Amino acid sequence: MYEILIQLVDIGLVAFLLYRVLLLVRGTRAWRILIGVFAFLIVLFVADRLELHTLHWILDKATILGPVALVILFLPELRQAIEGFGKISPLGILELGAHEDHLQAKTIEEIVSAISELQQESVGALIVIEKAAKLDEIASNGVMLNAEVSASLLGSIFYGENPLHDGAVIIRGDRVVAAACRLPLSDSTHLDTHVHMRHRAAVGISEATDVVVVVVSEERGTISVAQEGALIRLGSTNELREVLNRELRQMPASTPHVRKGRRAAKADREELESSKAQDEVKV
Repeated sequence: MYEILIQLVDIGLVAFLLYRVLLLVRGTRAWRILIGVFAFLIVLFVADRLELHTLHWILDKATILGPVALVILFLPELRQAIEGFGKISPLGILELGAHEDHLQAKTIEEIVSAISELQQESVGALIVIEKAAKLDEIASNGVMLNAEVSASLLGSIFYGENPLHDGAVIIRGDRVVAAACRLPLSDSTHLDTHVHMRHRAAVGISEATDVVVVVVSEERGTISVAQEGALIRLGSTNELREVLNRELRQMPASTPHVRKGRRAAKADREELESSKAQDEVKV
C-alpha cells in the first residue's frame, strides 16, 4: 500500500510539472519551438526506421547539442518558470487552473470607447490584451496598476502630460495590469520602413506571444490591430469591436472584412508589400 501511494504521488508530481510547463509555453513562441522539437524527433525516428543512414547520422549528431540549444532558446521561459515555482503556495496549488481571465462585454466597450476618443484627438496608444499567455515579464518592466479597465483610465494614461503615456498598457481579463511597459521591436522585413516604432513594438510582441494588440497612430489617428506578426489597419471602431469580440470572447463577426480573420491579415500585409502603398502603411 505504501509503495502504491508513493507511485501515485510520483505520477501526480510529474503530471503537475508537465502541466506547469505546458501552461507556461501556451500561446508563446516557446510553443512553436516545442512543436519543432517534436517534429525533429519524429524525423529522427523515421530516418532510423527507413534506414536513411546519412540523414540519421546528421540528426543524431545534432542531438548532442540539443540540451544546450534548448536552454538558450527557452531561457526567458525557464526564468519565468523558476520565479513562478517560487510564488506557488498550497492554496495556489489547490486553485490552479480553477479559472481563467476572460473579458466581459463591458470591458470590450470600455476599450473601444477609449480608442474612439484617442483616435479623434490623434493621441497615440498601444494596448496589449492577453489571451493564452501571461505577460508577467513584460508587465514587470512597467508600472504596476492592477486597476479595472475603464475608458477614462485608458484615456488618461495615454495623454501626453501623463508620465505613463510612453509605453504599452497590458490588459489581463478585466484589469489593467501595468502601464508604460517596454515591448520587443519586430525585426520583420515585411514591415514597410515608414511604419513607426509603436507599430513595430505591436508586431514584435504579437510575434512572440498570443495576444491582441491595438495601436492608435499619433500622426494619422488610424487604428491598427497586430496579431501573430501581422498588422492590419481598421476602418472604424465598429471593426475594432468585432475583432475584439471575435478574438477575446469567441463571438462571430458580422461584417465580411472582420470575418476574414488572421489569414486576411497576412494577405493584406503581402498586398501592401507588393503594391508599396505607403499611404496605407504610413500609420
